[in-house]
Amino acid sequence: MLTRIEERLPDLSRAEQRVARWVLEHPRQAADGTLAEVAARCDTSEPTVIRFCRHIGLDGFREFTLRITEAISRPAVYVHRNVSEDDTASDAVSKVMDASIRTLIDTRARASAMPFDEAARVMSVARQIAFGGIGASGHVAGDACHKFFRLGIPCAPITDIPSLLQYSATLGEADVLVLVSHSGRWPDLVHAARLARGGGATVIALTDPLSDLANAADILFPCSVTEDTSVYTPMSSRLAHLALLDALQVTLALKLGDSAVQTLRRSKDALL
Repeated sequence: MLTRIEERLPDLSRAEQRVARWVLEHPRQAADGTLAEVAARCDTSEPTVIRFCRHIGLDGFREFTLRITEAISRPAVYVHRNVSEDDTASDAVSKVMDASIRTLIDTRARASAMPFDEAARVMSVARQIAFGGIGASGHVAGDACHKFFRLGIPCAPITDIPSLLQYSATLGEADVLVLVSHSGRWPDLVHAARLARGGGATVIALTDPLSDLANAADILFPCSVTEDTSVYTPMSSRLAHLALLDALQVTLALKLGDSAVQTLRRSKDALL
């Protein structure tokens, strides 16, 4: 069912595509939700959701929930969403690479509408930048910190909930908190965003645009990657976040100008 939705995506209307993308990213919520709940999460109308169901070959919303439930109840393989148990090693490698390439191409297509300039402007005058993420997103946050501190702005990676909540509560007006989450569903991340904003800090989020975390952020980089991370180890979604943060680091370096160049040079010379 999920594969059929993905295949039909180009033929759907813009509103129906919004429904399709949300379903692909949140199949469990789609299976458990009511028609009204799914429409609300997709920021569309109930008739649009029904039209979406019919355009993918189903009679209506009830059949849709049944088919989605069947699709997610017994995944064919827990290794990768595009790989089956019967695939050869060569086929599996190709499918993983193709999925990664598609993700990066889709991310690039949406990047021109993302707030790189606004985020770089805020970061360029920041006293410090904290990068927060839990689980696999914590590794993305750590990677970002490893790159951004070389521009001369104090940075910190925060990858556990207690530290993230406490650190967020100490942030002030000159600080920036960058939160990374594929789903944006972690209540503690939303709480951290609100704590940081309560102290006057700017919160930047890389996450699902329909999530609670997206609504809690000041600056949003919408990441709609088709990958159910509640079943599969994050792969494509992680690449999208890494690429966006790399692009943001370069944008910030250009904003800082010669000071960033000099700092980058000194950091490299320190290893000689």
